[in-house]
Amino acid sequence: MATDEQPKIKLFWLNDSRAQNILWLLEELNLSYTTEVFLRQPNRLAPPELTQLAESGYITQYLVEHFGQNKPSLVPRKWKDGQEGKVGGETEAYARFQYLLHYVEGTFFPTLVQYLLFSILKSDNVPFFIRPITSLVVNKVMSLVLFPNAQKNLALLESYLKTAPGVTDGNGFLCGPELSAADILLSFGLTTADHLGAFDAMGTWEGGSARTAYPLVAAYIDRIKKEPGYLKAREKAKEIEGRK
Repeated sequence: MATDEQPKIKLFWLNDSRAQNILWLLEELNLSYTTEVFLRQPNRLAPPELTQLAESGYITQYLVEHFGQNKPSLVPRKWKDGQEGKVGGETEAYARFQYLLHYVEGTFFPTLVQYLLFSILKSDNVPFFIRPITSLVVNKVMSLVLFPNAQKNLALLESYLKTAPGVTDGNGFLCGPELSAADILLSFGLTTADHLGAFDAMGTWEGGSARTAYPLVAAYIDRIKKEPGYLKAREKAKEIEGRK
């Protein structure tokens, strides 16, 4: 930044949303911020007065570009030795990092959002006399569209964990042995899907569950949930919403 004075940061907080990712990142970067709180309506939609919209991937990129020096490990080293500024000179870890910033919002999260929307058509929100019909349609869409997409997403994450640079046992993070901002960006969607059983609801997995089919992803989710920053952000979220 052009000045040492930190600019004012306001987090527009919506419960059960990707604001959780940004909250965690702000805490990891040790940045001061204020919050403006919005709570979802009974229909799970955001209240109409919430008009601030922003892309989580862009917010993540902007924050680490300007404040990444507060915790350098959140962004992998960019250049290979002697390859500075050259096409293809980026480290594998940095290339993964950049890819994931776009992948999470552009590919991974839409599958989860579609699942949540279609699930409504199987819920009590639909009149009971037409629910059997809507449920049949939803089950077909899930098996033909959402389940294959979920398989591709989890297979990609499993591969990333298995081949992460600097990691030999698959028990690191997506870009290497240390937590990165890309892991934080993915955290809300992945842990929420796991908690809701969303992947298992989409289809039948080898071994009986998504966790069994992709053990490295399952272990990764468990590691994320144990991260001190994740736990701190969870407690901060309760404080923001006035929950105990």
